[in-house]
Amino acid sequence: MSEAILKAVFAWLPVIFGIGFIAPLIMQLLAYQQLTAVGGIPAIWIGLGIGFVWGSYAKIRGRWI
Repeated sequence: MSEAILKAVFAWLPVIFGIGFIAPLIMQLLAYQQLTAVGGIPAIWIGLGIGFVWGSYAKIRGRWI
């Protein structure tokens, strides 16, 4: 049972990393550039979008680049 749960979590680890690490990093980079809202979209949503897409890409392809 726990092995199946761990396999499921590890399979989605790139997406979790993209949302949990890359999204706040992008938000902080935008805040450093004083871009708190780009086109009316808050910086966190931009970071979450990029992080999710990049993490999903890494999960599908099996690599980050």
